Order: sequence, then C-alpha cells, then structure tokens
Amino acid sequence: MPESLLAILKLCALALLYLFFLRVLQAVWAEVRAPSMAAAPGVVEAPVRAPARREARSSTKLAVVEPPELKGRTYGLAEELTVGRAAGCQVTLEDSYASQLHARIFARDGTFYVEDLGSTNGTFLNSEKVTAPVAMKRGDRLRIGSTVMELTG
Repeated sequence: MPESLLAILKLCALALLYLFFLRVLQAVWAEVRAPSMAAAPGVVEAPVRAPARREARSSTKLAVVEPPELKGRTYGLAEELTVGRAAGCQVTLEDSYASQLHARIFARDGTFYVEDLGSTNGTFLNSEKVTAPVAMKRGDRLRIGSTVMELTG
C-alpha cells in the first residue's frame, strides 16, 4: 500500500475517534445537567387545581407492568410528578436506561399528559416516542427504559 493511502486512513480513523468521544461527552453532559423545570418552547404548564378536583382524580394510578420483579407496584397521580432515577423524583426507577430526571406527568383540564424531559433513551407512550406533551388515557402504556407502566383508574 502506498504511504499516502496509509496516512489518509490514519487521519480518517483519528477523525472517527474524535467524533466518537464528542458524542460520548454530549451524552454524559445531557445526563448530568438537570433540565430546567421552567417553561421551554412547546412545554405545557400544569395549572393549579382546586382540592375538590384533586380528590376526584386520586383513583388514577400508574401501575408497573414490567419488569416482573416490580409488577403490581402502583403510584398515585397528583397534579404533577416526575419519573427518573434521581431521589427527588416522585416515581424513582432503578433502571439504568432511565435518566436522572426522565419524564413528567401532569394534569391539565382533567386530562393527564406525559412529557419527556430531554432523556437520553426517550420516553414511549403505547410504543410511540414522546417528543412533546401527549395526552394519556386509561389503559395507555408508558415505557421508560425497561420499565413499563399502565395508566389505571
């Protein structure tokens, strides 16, 4: 092989290595920094509700369907809750595919919505990737990492 071809291949390999490291740094940075809870473009804010309405929806829950060792665990839905690995989340998942602050579920006009908070692996509602706040209804399945939860009540 000619020397010039080897030099070009070395440069291409080095460029690919740098691109790989750049992508790794991007993923780590996205995981480490906490997304702002302030309203960003396209984010729907959850309004404050009267206590009577809160009581009426208290029977709505998220029930874990998968993995089998967590099946049956339920979480009551309030006006707003966060899902992720961080200890401050109302639904804390010990799932390596879930981000620290992965998603939020909030109520608006009597309907619950799910919103991805910039997670690395994405949030899925009924196998569809959540890219903006999406309305949820009874029986919908929410997948975060390898954890699947169903909206009941």
